[in-house]
Amino acid sequence: MKTINKHSFKFSLILFSLSILSFTGCETKKENEKVVMNKPEPKNWAERLGYPAGKKVIILHADDIGMCEEANIAVKPMLTNKYIQSASIMMPCKNAEEFVQWAKEHPNMDIGLHLTLTSEWQNYRWGPIADPKEVPGLVDPDGKFWHEVPDVAKHASAEEVEKEIRAQIEKSIALGYRPNHIDTHMGTLYGRPDYVEVFYKVAEDYGIPASAIDFSNPQVAEAARTKGYPINDAVIEIVKNYSLPKLDMMVGAPKGATYKETIDNFKQLIKSIPPGLTEIYFHPSVKTDNLKTITNSWQQREWESKMFGDPDLIKFFEEEGIIFTNWKEIMKRFKK
Repeated sequence: MKTINKHSFKFSLILFSLSILSFTGCETKKENEKVVMNKPEPKNWAERLGYPAGKKVIILHADDIGMCEEANIAVKPMLTNKYIQSASIMMPCKNAEEFVQWAKEHPNMDIGLHLTLTSEWQNYRWGPIADPKEVPGLVDPDGKFWHEVPDVAKHASAEEVEKEIRAQIEKSIALGYRPNHIDTHMGTLYGRPDYVEVFYKVAEDYGIPASAIDFSNPQVAEAARTKGYPINDAVIEIVKNYSLPKLDMMVGAPKGATYKETIDNFKQLIKSIPPGLTEIYFHPSVKTDNLKTITNSWQQREWESKMFGDPDLIKFFEEEGIIFTNWKEIMKRFKK
């Protein structure tokens, strides 16, 4: 390359030869094509989306919004102060519509739907948005969603699941808000291979990205299996054919016996995450007597409403060189 350019430069000065310049241009084009052809393939989804190689790109994501008033109160300042990047609403819950209205008033925020097919608490329950007569497999003897994922997987067909998650999306749209993404409460939509198929199908039909995990990585697939999710060859093939962007990893925020331990455990999680696109989910709520009647996890939820604004954790993120993103930014990059 250097020899050809040097000689052609000399000839162009002496002879002004168009033929030599043309020849040089062809050779340069060929060399450029070689550079493009030899460019290494992106290693992960962060690189595919144009983020710098070797970087940890993270979405700090609040689940269970709309589940109760305490969750809504907690997450609003977390989003507006940019302590976290994303949140998702449980449409069947009684405080969902209030947060949908807030999302409409804050269009720059990344707010999705936490597609909900379970109702896990003992004394605070909810049921389907679709007509219960059309989704009988989703309804327990109390007329609510089943408490646990295995119960849903045992009783509900994929057709019923699809009908209900579409109903939740349509309710949000009818209220004037089109969600930026969709994910799955308690991981229910990964509870059966045919649930995964309808989850991704619905995402593609609406053009709304799902919290799709790239299970082509054997370690990621095995981690999901150890939690009881049936990530078999059929699921891996479904994920492979999914046409919207994917996460390299999804992981929950670790718990701690104290506030300090919760932050320390979170730091260890960040250090353990490999480069790539990772979503970390958690469940922030402000502490009230009412929250204590809903869930025994109230203390952890309160700490998760405070920790991301903690100067110590913010400084840690800066020192680690973390890049933060959200689903709105991911889709902008993906469409390019």
